Amino acid sequence: MSSQPKLIKRYLTNYIEDDLESKMVFLAGPRQAGKTTLSLLWLRATNEADERYLNWDNIHNRRQIIRSELPAGDKVVFDELHKYKLWRNFIKGLYDKTHSSKKILVTGSARLDYYRRGGDSLQGRYHFYRLHPFSLFELSAKCPREILDKLLAWGGFPEPYFANSERAWKRWQNERAKRILREDLVDLEKVVELSQVEVLAELLRERAAGLLSIQSLREDISASHEAVARWVQILENLYYCFRIRPYTSKKYKGIKKEKKVYLWDWSLAPSTGPRFENLVASNLLKYCHYHEDVNGEEMELCFVRDKQAREIDFMVLKNRKPLMAIECKTGEKDLAPAICHFTKLLDVPVFYQVHLGKKNVDIPKYRARILPFEELAKILAV
Repeated sequence: MSSQPKLIKRYLTNYIEDDLESKMVFLAGPRQAGKTTLSLLWLRATNEADERYLNWDNIHNRRQIIRSELPAGDKVVFDELHKYKLWRNFIKGLYDKTHSSKKILVTGSARLDYYRRGGDSLQGRYHFYRLHPFSLFELSAKCPREILDKLLAWGGFPEPYFANSERAWKRWQNERAKRILREDLVDLEKVVELSQVEVLAELLRERAAGLLSIQSLREDISASHEAVARWVQILENLYYCFRIRPYTSKKYKGIKKEKKVYLWDWSLAPSTGPRFENLVASNLLKYCHYHEDVNGEEMELCFVRDKQAREIDFMVLKNRKPLMAIECKTGEKDLAPAICHFTKLLDVPVFYQVHLGKKNVDIPKYRARILPFEELAKILAV
C-alpha cells in the first residue's frame, strides 16, 4: 500500500491563482476531490487548522463567519459556505469591502451556481471552476497502463487512489456515501424520504452508463414521478451523478427524451464495461468543464442514438458544433457499425473508438480512429 501525499498540485491551480489577483474564485466539485488540498497549497498551509481556512461545517469557524470575525492577512478560504442561508449576501458584502486588500477563495461540494439561497447578484465579482477527480493524463502525461488499471479499480478520488487497496476503497466509499446522503443532503435540501433517496443512489449505481428512465425508477422506489425526478436532480447538484442528453440538430433528429446517467465516482459502476464507459465519460466531462472554466468556450457532452437503437456513446460539442464522437469498447474490435452509419449522417470531424487494448489504426474512409484509451487521454490532455 502506498501513502497519499499530503499536498499535490492540481491542474487548475495556476489558473485559479492568476484569477485571484483580480477577483474572487468559486471552486466547486465532488466531496473529497481535492478542493481542500488545492486551497491549502494556495494558502501555503500544511493543514486545515490554518486560521485563514474557514469551514462552515466547523462550529468555531461558523461563529466567526456569522460574526464577520475574519482572519488577518490577504488570503482567506471559505469552505462549504453555500450551506449558510445568507452566503451570497455575505460574500458580496465582504468582497465589495475588502477586494482591494483580500483574496477570497470559496469552495463547496455542491453546485454553487444552483444553491444561490437568494441574495444580490455576484455578477462580475468572481470566476467559477469545477474540480474533477484525477484523470490519467493529470497523473502522468505518459499515460502508463498501470495507472489506468488503478483508476479503473479505485476511481480518481485521491484518498482511495493512493491507498491502492480494496479495504481502504470500501471504507472510503461507506464514509463518503454517509457524508453526501446524511450530511450534505440534509443541510441543503428539505427531504423527508431520506431512505428512498439512499435506495435511489444504489439504483443509479446499477444503471451507470445506461439510459435513465424516471418512470422505471419511480416503479422501483414506489414514489411519484415528480419526487424521483427531484431526487435525481439533487444528487446531480451534490456531484454524485451527472446526466447527458441525446444529440439533436436541425439536420439530425434522434431520440429526445431519455438521458444517460454516469457517476462522478466511476469505481461504483457494476462491471468492467459500464465502469470503463463511465471513466471515459468523466474524462470527457472534465475536458469540457476545463475549456469552459479556463478558456470561456461553450462546451457540452452528449450522446447519439436513433430510433433504431443505433448509438455512439459520446459526442463533444464546442460552441454548439460537433468536435468529436467517441465509442467505447473494452476489447480490440473492428470499427463499430454505428460509426459507419453515423459518419454518413453527422458532420463530425473525427470518430474515436476507444478500448482497453493496444490496437491503434486510422480508418480515413469513416473519419475514424481505433485507439487505446491511453492515447485518447493524451488527446484530451487534462
